[in-house]
Amino acid sequence: MLWCVLRGESVKSWSPPGNPCGKVLGWAHIERIPSMPVDTDEQVGVFVTPPSSLPQLVPSRTCLQCDVCCRFPDPDSALRPYFTEHEITAALARGIGETAFPDRRGSQVILVPAPDGEGYLCPAFDATTSACRVYEERPLDCQLYPLALMWDERQDQVLLGWDTKCPFMREEVPGEIQRHADRVMALLDQEDIRDDIVAHPRLIGKFQEDVVVLARLPHLTSAVAGQWGPGPLHRFTLDDIPRMTTALDRSGRHAAESLAAYSPMYHYIWSGLLAYWWMELQGALCLFAQSPDGWFMPLPPIGAGSIDAPLSGAMGLLRRWNGDSPVSRVENVPSQLVPEFERLGYRLMPKEPDYLYRAADLVSLAGDRYKSQRALCNRFEREQSFEVDSYQVSDRQDCRALLADWSRQKQAEGLESFGVMLLADAASAHEIVWSQASALRLVGRVIRIHGRLRAYTFGYWLTSTTFCVLLEVTDRAYPGLAQYLFRETCRMALAEGAEYINAMDDAGLSGLRASKQAYHPALLIPNFVASPARES
Repeated sequence: MLWCVLRGESVKSWSPPGNPCGKVLGWAHIERIPSMPVDTDEQVGVFVTPPSSLPQLVPSRTCLQCDVCCRFPDPDSALRPYFTEHEITAALARGIGETAFPDRRGSQVILVPAPDGEGYLCPAFDATTSACRVYEERPLDCQLYPLALMWDERQDQVLLGWDTKCPFMREEVPGEIQRHADRVMALLDQEDIRDDIVAHPRLIGKFQEDVVVLARLPHLTSAVAGQWGPGPLHRFTLDDIPRMTTALDRSGRHAAESLAAYSPMYHYIWSGLLAYWWMELQGALCLFAQSPDGWFMPLPPIGAGSIDAPLSGAMGLLRRWNGDSPVSRVENVPSQLVPEFERLGYRLMPKEPDYLYRAADLVSLAGDRYKSQRALCNRFEREQSFEVDSYQVSDRQDCRALLADWSRQKQAEGLESFGVMLLADAASAHEIVWSQASALRLVGRVIRIHGRLRAYTFGYWLTSTTFCVLLEVTDRAYPGLAQYLFRETCRMALAEGAEYINAMDDAGLSGLRASKQAYHPALLIPNFVASPARES
């Protein structure tokens, strides 16, 4: 009989009459019972000799016929596999491309579009054979499945459970699942594997209601707290966007002249490249980003009160995680917080400002200073047969093809090396935008010329009067297309109440800077990076 915990209540499997083998036939056959002692990692596996490697429960023939694993509906899936440093090294040796791993010290893999354009695949998955190209050295994250490590709902305890999304697990004998879990538990209790999990907290997933709990793992929970701090460190997901939006509204930092970074969408689209986390500290929401260089704060603490206490706590954590590395810093500090940071002894360095324009100016393009842009818009309207439409997720594959063409055009024009690097990094962000535009409440527009998609743009409302242009891609073979698309975006925003257009920063690229300055910004919004003063 399999004892487990479901949503805080003990349950047991139950076999109806006529089912002598005792297989779990579905949730209709799981019976709630009074509270019972729950297995922990002090109990499960205690009499089991640890195996040399994680055993496989699901037969290979079953895996090869399955259409669940290794396939994902969206590029930012929280369930995409995580590779540690040595697992990345092994995968690279077996031919997996370097672009699959944004952080060579350990990261979730960057998914690739499925050949049919529907959904995404792990880059180690061969869609033609349904086999894994690194199977013999697949990561621990994959070896564990269909068992899973996850936090409980309150993120107080690490749990081991089995995932009911696996079709095989729905039909497996409960006793065999428990025996398999015992073997896995014995292996997880080995010091080297436990240390590996502690060093890579992303191996522990968020609570999932369809994962049936087999055991609590207090030893692992304590080890994680010892490394990362006693407070819950949450992965930043789509579900956390309303929380961050509410915190920003309460902080008073949402204004017409705010930096574009004061929006959860600005950060979320980079979750393929950076691991984002958040924590509540002294009543403030603190956002952290884990980069290949180390941990930093992409925003100051977000709260209604003083930043002193939450900032002190957050920087203490950064020192704990980074050691003496100078990477510990706070990005996107607005000018109104500069005196506070200086009072607390931080060094402030300016970075590229945001470009803020009056929406009416960019729509009318009146006067000599907009003569060039106006002429290019008129030329495009005169020479081309085109349609402007709202973005639909069905446009994703056409957008992907355009981005590839646009990137080649930019590089052929002699784009500086830093710009080439930014293009490569941006690919995963565009995939998230195309896939999650609706969930992120992004406003997307596309332009088709003779029926073919030749331009797209996305933006978001920072406030009720400020619209931010997040990204814009146009086929550079059509003169005036970029200028026309930008004007149409501003026209849409103006019609919906925008007074200002925030075009973000220029990333330090001279060509982009010249282009943004040519539109005559009403204001360059100051932006700073704060670093703790170094002890002499």
